[in-house]
Amino acid sequence: MENNYPKAYKEILEILKYVPKESVNKIPQTMIDTFYAKMDNNYHFSVDINKTFEEQELLVETKAILANIYRDYWATPEEKAKIRAKEQYDMQIINEEKKKKYSVDVFKKENTKKQDTVNENNLQAEVKKEKIYEKMLKFLKK
Repeated sequence: MENNYPKAYKEILEILKYVPKESVNKIPQTMIDTFYAKMDNNYHFSVDINKTFEEQELLVETKAILANIYRDYWATPEEKAKIRAKEQYDMQIINEEKKKKYSVDVFKKENTKKQDTVNENNLQAEVKKEKIYEKMLKFLKK
């Protein structure tokens, strides 16, 4: 599995050159410094101004980073709420698919059956503790 994040950082920095300065200023400087520090200097990427943003050939990681930047720094509160609701919905769908795929419920049913048999066995064997003076009395009577 190839680590494309250094290349994505280079793409991000190239794209930010075409973004208005007031929008770039909303991104924390530490994040931009991290992009500069960790970018792949040997990777060459340039934005084609004749193409729309959607037509640009970007790495998946670049799109994900840009989506996070938009959500965290550029979106309005209403847009942030919609994005977070969509992310939660998507995670819920993914978790439901995992449950179906891996049949987690099967294991739960087996565990409850085992607990039922253990409980039944425990009910049958009731232990009565004798107090120490009762034991001494029994011993003396013998």
